[in-house]
Amino acid sequence: MSPRWLVLPAVVALTSGSLLMAAGGGANAAPATHHRTTIVRPGGNVKGFVPGGLIKRPHGAQVRRHGRVYQEQSSNWSGYAASGGSGSYNSVSASWTQPTATCNDSGDEYAAFWVGLDGFNSNSVEQTGTDSDCSGGSPDYYGWYEMYPAAPVYFTDPVQPGDSMSASVTFSGSDTYTLVLTDNTEGWNETETIQESGLANSSAEVITEAPSSEFGPLPLADFGTVNFSGSTANGGSMDAQNPTQIIMVGSSGDQLDTTSPMDGAGDFSNTWEAQS
Repeated sequence: MSPRWLVLPAVVALTSGSLLMAAGGGANAAPATHHRTTIVRPGGNVKGFVPGGLIKRPHGAQVRRHGRVYQEQSSNWSGYAASGGSGSYNSVSASWTQPTATCNDSGDEYAAFWVGLDGFNSNSVEQTGTDSDCSGGSPDYYGWYEMYPAAPVYFTDPVQPGDSMSASVTFSGSDTYTLVLTDNTEGWNETETIQESGLANSSAEVITEAPSSEFGPLPLADFGTVNFSGSTANGGSMDAQNPTQIIMVGSSGDQLDTTSPMDGAGDFSNTWEAQS
């Protein structure tokens, strides 16, 4: 079995000093890298909670051709995945505007937005993103990263609806993964460098997800519409790499959200339709 979690500064030390990426102020100053993390979900404990994870395919799900695009159903993912053989992908990136969670009742619902490598046809996911959740009827917003199946790590930096987010995951030949999450509006950047060997690097994704507990996918929070832009894989537009369009469906087969076509710039959107 391959060695796992050789380096994980955020778990070894949950709080470390701030590192300013650029001196001086002003609108053109680079965001600060804080490395402020916690292993406790900001909205409260949910047993076995993971904001991201492997794609879950409903029983009998099939890949279909829709025009020039292949489509696939999932019970927890929507968005796009480019896939190939082992070692096919070494980077993925995208930007989005943090959606507002509309909490229509006193229940708990969840919605995650992320970029990552693996998980489409492998047993790990290297990913970072944000959540717009409802906890007891109140909205929660936060950023996180996850080297699934290891537990998620949450950033304590502020995230607000309407914030301009960007994220990337990059693999280098030295078995090093660099996960970057930036809130351009709040002015922070989190960069995690993790060494791990033996992972597939066989897919790249830009995803809206219904997070899971130990019992499976949780109700999908009403996030309205999330607009992803500039989706790339291996440094080029994901659209040029024939990605699979993923549609999220509930247990009855009804769509939980929609996935728009991706344009040449790597832009697309997901729009909420139902909780479960």
